[in-house]
Amino acid sequence: MVDPVVKEAKWQRFVAPGDSVRLNPVMNDTKWHELALAMDALTPGPSWSTLSTTDYNYGPDWDWRYHFRECGFKDIAYVDIHVKTADQRDRVRSSLKQVHVPGEETPEGFRVFGYLSDGKNADYI
Repeated sequence: MVDPVVKEAKWQRFVAPGDSVRLNPVMNDTKWHELALAMDALTPGPSWSTLSTTDYNYGPDWDWRYHFRECGFKDIAYVDIHVKTADQRDRVRSSLKQVHVPGEETPEGFRVFGYLSDGKNADYI
């Protein structure tokens, strides 16, 4: 299991460079599966990319059924869901609200958090 203590520059949104912060899980396997099912059900489905707690970037990818679940979820710091149109954004937002996940809307689409650092909050989409 990866130790959720992170010292990576890509975590600047959560962690100041050089700081060490404990990350707190805000998603579980059930919620990740619900998210994947909801996104896979959309036509066209949105693409996604992830940042892991080990600082590994993956994506973009469009396969929610197999690729998203392939390596498990324990190391997903966050998943970015990319939308192409306003209509797709509305459909993704509606699905995310039904699944009720911690995240935020971004210019590219949505970010769903797997972990948050101590003292950080996230609204539920």
